[in-house]
Amino acid sequence: MTAIHNLTAEALSSAYRARQLSPVEVARAALARIAAWEAKINAMYVVDDAGALAQAAASEARWRAGAPLSALDGVPITIKDNIAVKGFATPVGTAAGDMTPAAADAPPSQRVREAGCVIIGKTTMPDYGMLASGISSLHGVTRNPWDLSRNPGGSSSGAGASLAAGYTPLALGTDIGGSVRLPAAYNGIFALKPSLGRVPIYPPYLGRVAGPMTRTVADAALLMTALTKPDARDYMALPYQEIDWPGVLKESKQTDLKGKKLGLLLDVGIGLTPQEAVRAAITAAARAFEQAGAVVEPVTPFLNAEIAAGVDGFFQARLLADFELLPPERQAKALPFVATWCRRAEKLSAAEAARNLALVMLMREKTVAATAPYDFLITPTSPITAYGAEEATPGNDPARPFGHIGFTVPFNMSEQPAASICAGYDADGMPIGLQIVGHRFDDVGVLRMAHAYEAMRPPLRAWPEG
Repeated sequence: MTAIHNLTAEALSSAYRARQLSPVEVARAALARIAAWEAKINAMYVVDDAGALAQAAASEARWRAGAPLSALDGVPITIKDNIAVKGFATPVGTAAGDMTPAAADAPPSQRVREAGCVIIGKTTMPDYGMLASGISSLHGVTRNPWDLSRNPGGSSSGAGASLAAGYTPLALGTDIGGSVRLPAAYNGIFALKPSLGRVPIYPPYLGRVAGPMTRTVADAALLMTALTKPDARDYMALPYQEIDWPGVLKESKQTDLKGKKLGLLLDVGIGLTPQEAVRAAITAAARAFEQAGAVVEPVTPFLNAEIAAGVDGFFQARLLADFELLPPERQAKALPFVATWCRRAEKLSAAEAARNLALVMLMREKTVAATAPYDFLITPTSPITAYGAEEATPGNDPARPFGHIGFTVPFNMSEQPAASICAGYDADGMPIGLQIVGHRFDDVGVLRMAHAYEAMRPPLRAWPEG
């Protein structure tokens, strides 16, 4: 029999309906899994044992009465530090953060609570979410379950690591430059960065989204059913569309790939050059799509160092604007790497800051234009596999922090949906992520493409067992 911690959300829902498992049994298994792994990987900021068991007991009663709140009722989930959960602080990964307990759930937390999910706890993240790594002045070092000497990626670092370790089948992360997709790549899981505004979030911001992180595409679709429900607090949200997210996957077939035009992007023009193992895995994925009837064409690089530097400078200034409002004693608690990075913006003039925003918009323009000739783009999620656990960024240089996010950040600035799915492993057994990108608002199309690839990719390795 499959161990409880390896069951998907879909499988748990079916087991509850058939009374083969109870939500309390599953919550206890999740807490036991955390107890077995947590000292090794440090993925959790909060573990709410009592609260989770109480939620699970309430869910069990609903299933017994034949009145579950949704198909997700009783399914365990974790929520990233920076998504507010009532009763717990939201320090955004930094020792300089505000430790006041949240008075209310943020929209994604409220939606999963309304669906009956059992909130097991909150996951770790780096300071302010401004690193794509697992280093935090508050939480310490989060590690990759596939190799404890490696990084889990970020900024949804604990979410990615926790899924690979089997804590829960569902996790909520956020993404402003790759923060659900990079942990997905490094931990061998699935993650969807929805179109901006598809999943209501508070506070909203340019490029910032919340998205599902799971082990399977079907589980992500199931979670989207809850996450996409409207919330007036998000003043950047898209008009609500009632979509049967699980249903759109069941309707999709590999024949849907016939005639689809895919752009293969192996060099975006910025960041690190893809490692050979990464290039080989993504090229093999492109061949699989071709064999299923898609037309694959190479895409020429469309970004440059000036644009990348402008985006970097814009986000330096964005954080500095908040950081300077903190008293010196709180500033001193922040991760030195992040403090040094944002203080580089102190040298910017107002005109330079405005030009950086213009370069953000130029990135958006060029990204949308590069996608226009194709139905979808396929790219590496990250040009490299997981790097050292103790490194804030590959090379640990605050002047060059984002070499590994060149394939992800453009699609935040362009507001396009993008997913990462495991496409294989390097010689060390570390996962490699394939990124699938769609046009704005075509979240359904991206999920269908990922679902099709999931069915035809090479077999995955067994999950780490600790």
